[in-house]
Amino acid sequence: MPFWFIMTARQPHTHPMVFMFLILPFGVMGGYVSVALAYLFAQAGIPVERVAALVAVGIIPHTWKFAWAPLVDSLLTRKTWYLLAAVLSAAGIWATAVLPIRASSLPLLSTVVLVSNFAVTFLGMATDSLMAYGTPPELKGRAGGWFQAGNLGGAGLGGGAGLWLAQRLPTPGMAGGILALACLACCLALFFVPEPKSTIRDPRVFKTVANVFNDLWGLARSRPGLVALFLCFLPIGSGAASNLWSAVADDWRASADTVALVTGVLGGILSAAGCLLGGWVCDRMDRKGAYVLYGVLQAVCAIGMALAPRTQGMFIVFTSLYALITGLTYAGFTAFVLEAMGTGAAATKYNVFASLSNTPIYYMTLIDGRAHTRWGAAGMLNTEATFCLLGMVLFFGVVALLNKANRAR
Repeated sequence: MPFWFIMTARQPHTHPMVFMFLILPFGVMGGYVSVALAYLFAQAGIPVERVAALVAVGIIPHTWKFAWAPLVDSLLTRKTWYLLAAVLSAAGIWATAVLPIRASSLPLLSTVVLVSNFAVTFLGMATDSLMAYGTPPELKGRAGGWFQAGNLGGAGLGGGAGLWLAQRLPTPGMAGGILALACLACCLALFFVPEPKSTIRDPRVFKTVANVFNDLWGLARSRPGLVALFLCFLPIGSGAASNLWSAVADDWRASADTVALVTGVLGGILSAAGCLLGGWVCDRMDRKGAYVLYGVLQAVCAIGMALAPRTQGMFIVFTSLYALITGLTYAGFTAFVLEAMGTGAAATKYNVFASLSNTPIYYMTLIDGRAHTRWGAAGMLNTEATFCLLGMVLFFGVVALLNKANRAR
């Protein structure tokens, strides 16, 4: 009897590992742009600031995806949304790979990146909803860990493997085609998760939409929901510097193979390991507190990298440590979001949180790029650490004020 049948037969819920495979294409999309394309364009002489702008364009749909998330909660099945998005996302990955590596390609490439990332948001939403309904309370941390292991591991695969293939195959388009096929293969994971019965859908579409927004409003009015929403917007544990490692690798005299290794395959493995560890820890302590703790560790890592010598060896050490800690922060994020939101309009609620959490990734990527232009590598890293620590102070200040207001009632 196959192992997967034994595994699912003994459990009344979906195994958290399934969500790793379902979200993998989501990570591949971001990784190919932020690592493979960023490195290739930087090596072609494009300024880091313009490369950072290209990476940031891909993040824009992820800061607004809550606006179209109600479609996933209201229409079609989650699996149908997943299949449609997987096909469009795979086509987008291939399209980003076939454009020439030169400055004149950037306007069209930015458009392709924007549209592709819009498509992949629906894949993520379908996975979010399947996970929210299929995960019991005691496993939300581990589900978040496996989910983010697929997200960040996919980014490592898209970045590292994408760059390695692009440099060794006759054309980058072939590398993009291979990654696109790998993403389509992830649709097979849908066989291992049931289609959940929604708790908010109604035969009348307008009533379903009303239920979606009532559920969202109820979350926003609750204290756990309010605290979680505020935490998402803060620049704590954003991991934004990892979007620019390939673009600033020359500051550490890191070779293309080193960049492909530490920001790709090795970085993906370490991030995935961090996700699994972070999810496990989140099931054993306060999940929001764990997230903030992980963010502080990331700030300390950035400061250490700024102080360390500019050598290829130090680049390997600190980007690897940064990848591990980023895995912790991403698992912590998903764990506290799943805890705060429950089920109901799961796609909408999760993506409100995710959109807010992508806002600091977007603005910190731009800030890091500009800081590098003005102050160099050390200035970029110290700037990111400073913003993270300020975010931590703001979070604890707001929590203290809320606690004081509750005691005064």
